[in-house]
This record gives sequence, C-alpha cells and structure tokens, in this order.
Amino acid sequence: MDIEEGYLNILSLRIYYKFYRTHSRMNLMVLHGGPGASHDYLIPLAELNNYNINVLFYDQFGSGRSDDPMNINDYTIEHGVEEAEEVRKQIFNDDKIVLLGHSYGGMLALAYALKYQDNLIGLIISNGLSSIPYTLQEMRRLIEELPERYRLAIKRYGEMGDYEHPDYVEAVQYWIRQHVIRMDNLPEPVRISFDYASKRRTYRIMNGPNEFTITGTIKDWDVTDQLWRIRVPTLIITGKYDEVTPNVAELMHRNIKNSRLIMFENSSHMPMWEEKEKYLDTVKNFVYEIYK
Repeated sequence: MDIEEGYLNILSLRIYYKFYRTHSRMNLMVLHGGPGASHDYLIPLAELNNYNINVLFYDQFGSGRSDDPMNINDYTIEHGVEEAEEVRKQIFNDDKIVLLGHSYGGMLALAYALKYQDNLIGLIISNGLSSIPYTLQEMRRLIEELPERYRLAIKRYGEMGDYEHPDYVEAVQYWIRQHVIRMDNLPEPVRISFDYASKRRTYRIMNGPNEFTITGTIKDWDVTDQLWRIRVPTLIITGKYDEVTPNVAELMHRNIKNSRLIMFENSSHMPMWEEKEKYLDTVKNFVYEIYK
C-alpha cells in the first residue's frame, strides 16, 4: 500500500488525514462518527485499497488528532460540510468521489450531498440518519425493550442528569454491547476512537452525554424532507440491532429515489467489525458498480 498521512490546513485548522493511494480513478472518502471520535474504528475500509480503490480518512474538526475550532459557533454540521469539501479538493482536486459516512458521519454525508452532490459519483450512508428527532424516538423504543434494571436506571438517573451514577454507566455499557458493537472484546481501533470521543469536548457540545441523550447543537437536525433532492446512486447500510434502527434507514431509503438498502442481520452499529467481510464486499461492489 502507498500510505500518505499528515496534516492539511483546512479552514485555518490542522486536520489530520490518512490516504491509502492507488493509481486508479476510484475514490472513496470516509467520514467518521462521533462527533469527536476519530477515523480509527473505520480502518477496515483501508483494505479496499487492495482492490484498487483510493481510500481517504481524516479526523474532523475537534476530533481525533485534529484541531479544535477557535469559535464555539463552528461546532456545526454546516462547518463540517465546508471542511469536507476543502479536504476533497486538496486531495482529489476536481475528481468526483464516492462519499461514505458512518453514524454521525452519515448525517454529515447527507448534508454534504445536499450542497455538493455535483462532486459525488456515489453516496454511502452506513448506519446513519436523516433525522435526530425520529432517531431519538426509535432509541426510546429500544430502551423500553431493555431488561428492567437497565431500563429503570436509564430513566431514573437520566431524569436526574446523573450520567455518572454506576447503575446508569452500567446500563449504558449494556446498551453499547447490544446496539453499538456486539463483540465481547473491543477491537483496538474502536477503543482508540471511543477514547478520543470521551476526551474531546466536541461530543458533548454537538451530541450530549451519551448516544440516546442528545442535547447538543445537532439535537433538532432533520433533513428528511430534503432527501428527494439527492440524485446520485446511494447505498444505505443498517444493522438488525442498530441503535440507529432499521426504521431510520428505511425512512432514508423511501425518500432517496436512487437508493438501495442493505440489512446486516448479525450486526448492530458497527458492521465493519461485526460482519467485516460482508461489509467490505458490499462497499467494494457498490464502488465498482458506480465506476464501471
């Protein structure tokens, strides 16, 4: 692999990137979730470089190894869209790309497509969403299905705002095991990304205290009624046990005309680890089809 990494000067911030380069014209740019995490947990996608696909990762503003914005008002999806466009131009120049966004990165990818879809040849929304309010509604449904001790702990201490209470923390960990990554041992790249998210202030500013308590700047974000404007071929990926439920994926699928939806039956929120080979094949085949 020809691997290039370092920092780009993007909107006056140092933004870390890692580029797996080939000599082909197939370009995949990857947007991580969080916000505030890092690209590390998505590193299985680097293996697509073995199939002649250029794969670009970067850590978004206030995330991973990249700088924090100096202005608190820049902690927005709109800022993330402009950052993504600048990264695309610096790495790929005028070439069109397939854009893959996972989780929050899927939100960012949708927002990017709504403004800059002429720069896209394809779009992949992996375990992402078009509506925070609807996703929270679905998460509340999943909470009602939890074992009683965890359900009651989430309700009791959540209402108190005591997000550090041991019973609440235990319930959150159970949620992660059921609906974020269904693996007994976290892969090291996932642990690294979780660690960045917990240490950077971006997650709390934009999201909130945890996955199902969204109180930050993105809490009212909803572009579902604009999805009809997306014209590029779109792949939507979901997991059967995903915290961003299959119903959320189906909502996007119904509203993006040129889209297809693929369910991963043995996955929650991270099929790139839970069903790695199937996930990589799915993404690879979509990229190949787009560029053929």
